Amino acid sequence: MTFIEDVNAAIADATRKHAPVRLTALRMLKAALMNREVERGRALDDQEAQQVVASLVKQRKDSIEQFTKGGRQDLADKELAEIQVLESYLPPAADPAVVDRAIADAITETGANSQKDMGRVMKAAMAKLAGQSVDGKTVNELVRKKLAG
Repeated sequence: MTFIEDVNAAIADATRKHAPVRLTALRMLKAALMNREVERGRALDDQEAQQVVASLVKQRKDSIEQFTKGGRQDLADKELAEIQVLESYLPPAADPAVVDRAIADAITETGANSQKDMGRVMKAAMAKLAGQSVDGKTVNELVRKKLAG
């Protein structure tokens, strides 16, 4: 079963179970997947589909931050519920020890020793963590700390 077929089945299930939050999140995911397919002019593979899901999760996290700052906790809670639905379509989060190891290896491989090498280290570290669910912002902060200290 392809990723989009899995989403379609989940939409049908959410409709039958009368789960409006889940249904809304899944429909939004399906629309984003279809838009990306139209952009590419072909069907998405599973990795590309997961990238779409990850970008939607990131958008929701940014929205939560903005809604919280604006005093709209009701909207932030709605976005959080959508994140929980979307995250079920992502691979499990990378173990922090694995992330640390990937960053240390990337620093060693690139010969980085200052903040100027940040881009090369990030590129190498993210390549090592490909296929795992990891937040780029978190990796960026860890790389920055390791290069500074």
